[in-house]
Amino acid sequence: MDAGAASSHSLERVCPVFVGREDLLALAARRTAAAADGHGGVLLISGEAGIGKSRLMDEAVAGGRARRLRADTYADDSETPGMLILDIATALEDAGDAAAAAHIRDLVLGGTPTGTPAPRTERPRRLVVAQLASTLAAVLATPTLLTLEDLHWADELSLDVLRRVAVAVRERPSLVVATFRTEDAEVSAEATAWRLDLVAHRLAEEVRPVRLDADGVAQMIAAIRRSPASADEVARLVAVSDGIPLHVEELLAAEADGAPDTIAAAVLARMGGLPAQTIAVLQAAAVIGRDFDSRMLAVVIGDEVDRGAREAAVDELVARHFLVSAPAGSFDFRHALIRDAVYAELPSGRRRVLHGRVVDAGAGLSDALLSLHSERAGRAREAYSLARRAAARASALSAHREAVDLYRRAQRTLPLGMDVRERADLLRRLGAELAAADANAEAEKQLARAVELYRTAGAEVEAAAVVPALVASRHLLGADYAARVAAIRAGLGWIDGDDSAEARQARGRLLAAHAAAAMLERRLDDSRRVAEEARGLLTAESDRIAIDATLGSVLVFAGAGEPAWELLRSAAEDGAAHGEEEAAARAYRMLGSSASVLLQYERGAEWLADGISYAERIERWNDAHYLAAHLAHVRWATGDLPGAESLAGRTLADGRGGITTEVTALHVLGYRALSAGELPRAQELLTRAREIGERMQELQRLSPALWGLAEVALRSGDPRTAVRLSERGAQESRRVEDSAYVFPFAVTGVRAHLALGDIPGARAWLDEVTGLVERRGIHGTEFAIRHAAGLLALRERRLTEARDLLAEASAGWDAIGRWWEGSQALLDRAECARRTRSPLEAAQLVDAARERVAGTVLQATADELAARLAEGVAPTVLSAREEEVARRIATGATNRQIAEELHITPRTVATHVEHILVKLGASRRAEIAAWEADHEVAAE
Repeated sequence: MDAGAASSHSLERVCPVFVGREDLLALAARRTAAAADGHGGVLLISGEAGIGKSRLMDEAVAGGRARRLRADTYADDSETPGMLILDIATALEDAGDAAAAAHIRDLVLGGTPTGTPAPRTERPRRLVVAQLASTLAAVLATPTLLTLEDLHWADELSLDVLRRVAVAVRERPSLVVATFRTEDAEVSAEATAWRLDLVAHRLAEEVRPVRLDADGVAQMIAAIRRSPASADEVARLVAVSDGIPLHVEELLAAEADGAPDTIAAAVLARMGGLPAQTIAVLQAAAVIGRDFDSRMLAVVIGDEVDRGAREAAVDELVARHFLVSAPAGSFDFRHALIRDAVYAELPSGRRRVLHGRVVDAGAGLSDALLSLHSERAGRAREAYSLARRAAARASALSAHREAVDLYRRAQRTLPLGMDVRERADLLRRLGAELAAADANAEAEKQLARAVELYRTAGAEVEAAAVVPALVASRHLLGADYAARVAAIRAGLGWIDGDDSAEARQARGRLLAAHAAAAMLERRLDDSRRVAEEARGLLTAESDRIAIDATLGSVLVFAGAGEPAWELLRSAAEDGAAHGEEEAAARAYRMLGSSASVLLQYERGAEWLADGISYAERIERWNDAHYLAAHLAHVRWATGDLPGAESLAGRTLADGRGGITTEVTALHVLGYRALSAGELPRAQELLTRAREIGERMQELQRLSPALWGLAEVALRSGDPRTAVRLSERGAQESRRVEDSAYVFPFAVTGVRAHLALGDIPGARAWLDEVTGLVERRGIHGTEFAIRHAAGLLALRERRLTEARDLLAEASAGWDAIGRWWEGSQALLDRAECARRTRSPLEAAQLVDAARERVAGTVLQATADELAARLAEGVAPTVLSAREEEVARRIATGATNRQIAEELHITPRTVATHVEHILVKLGASRRAEIAAWEADHEVAAE
């Protein structure tokens, strides 16, 4: 320190000048003025710890005339649903709006919106969120500056509410200013995603204070010391503080005790100069972990410090900028980093004592917070009971991640000697919440262990009842059909002979799970049989809807038509109307995905959009992303290639949809790459999808990847691989008597065989696939057979037949909106027209195709065909005698018969036939006959 500098105790602890933030303050002033004019918003101040977010927030609202409300979040708040919203309620009460505060507390703590009957009391979250957001929007109709500290620690329910508030506040005379810590490994992925979503959708304006440069640090030193510093001192402090304002302040304040090089060391150095009783008070405050009042502090510090000394200690800690005064006579740490440094130095025994006192003083703290303090106090039984109670409440609000954290605490603090059945119940509930939070691997582990414990306790019915959820988790992890069915059959065996109501229900749900698994495997007859058996055992509305969804899906894949679609649609809509959210979401999954696969693109897009909207409203993100992946497939199939890529990419990147969403998104992205001619990327994506499909052994996951890879092979000049992959696809469909997934292989396989010059192979392939496709009679799949047959006829020079077949296929593809085959059918028709000497028709077809395929891999084919048409078509010229021979071949005459009619020798006829074959590029007499027939048509 300079000789002329003030002593450490006379320094300003907080810089009296706000350095280097003039532009941000000017922006905040503009936003405050706009809010006063009725154009509110959310200003999000983001950055690393200590960068000055809180100071900027306080300075930003300092000059505003509107009512001010403030709420803070703390590191342990994320486990209590609605914790931040409750703090806002306290701020409203302090501001005199007791009615709004009471209503908010009723919504959060009561769990069900006042006057609104929840369709299912265990899932009222979306209603609670909607009414909380509406209440806060009404609060913000009064000019208000609402400041929210440390949103990165907020619970998910509060963040959901604030997202809705961010929409409403744009039409209110209020401004919400919030701080959010970035670059911190402890910030949850969900909180970060919330922040990025708000900014991406322009629901919040984000500003990010940057680190100070040397000039900024020098200004801070001069303001704090009231005298300038040397260049060497500035350079040293810049290096040690990294230009972070809080570090500069703490390091300067601790210089009298040496030259600490971290903020923690600086805090501890300053703390070392405090009286023992003041340190004791500071440590008690650190254990409380949030803002506190005199009553709470008195209980936690106990008899160690009397009232007078305690009050003097608090005053000193405020004066030395360890603590700050908070609203309503409470206190808090100046910064969380200071609290962290103090807490980290507490001996473990001392921590346990103080945490126990927090529990004893816990009036006003949530069960979740009390369970945390109980755990840290080593009071396991209390921690267990509190955690289970808090978890149940979180689950009732569909706060699944919070419930997971709380059930895990219950698991950690499980009292010794706990009944085995209760342990199993805990794991069952934890597994259910993990599954709802899309943590499928851990859900499977906990559910499997719950089954084991139930069986150990002799509770076979309870064990069997867990199996459907266990099988669902394993399905999302890629377990194959045989393994899932084996687990279901084992569960049925455990309750065989038990005719109790509970056993009948468990048996019915196991059979329903079996039917669903068989349906996904496209074992349609098995699924239908088992579903009908399950229907006779189940009486609950949710079970009925689930069975109807399974049967509806089975029937649409069996080609049952409109009655089957109506059954499936009704299951989804009835489930939603009756509040059966899980069953309704599943029905929407089946409805939308079935339409996507079964060429029902127009109404499929509508159903998928409805399903996504519903799943988002009830916060079933796995279902929403699964449906979005299928909507991406519909977009690709109907030619919206950028839209398909964007949507599939988002669902894949989000990672919340499970393996079935992943594989569908990979199919779409692979098809998009194929369409763009990016064959190596298509190969990579579709190979990844194939690996998932092979692992799951489900036709609907495997077959689309095999088809895409066959198309890639064909485009890459490898027709043998395309044939092999097509044959594998047909083999998989034949195994389950499928028609829905095999139809694209008809065209691909014929093209591949023809590329190898294997006309008999193409004909045999077409016969095989035709048998599979016609078995179910699914509308739209017949166009694949017409298309493939047209290609074969074109190759065999049966041009009239080819023209008719390709025209029928083209019209069919266009009617259902199938882009890939429809575009190629146009090009195939153009080639057929070219061969039949119809250049005008060929040119029109090529022009129509070029509009569709611009910028895709098919554009090269269209351009090549257009170039050939531009060059003109040289007619095949036969001599007069060759024409006479060709006409008689077309009537079926033999060489001897032709020789007799033309009065020439059979050898001469054979020579003419050889010349005709060469000129036509043909190999068989039938091709001469076909050419003659088409030649006559063209002449007409």
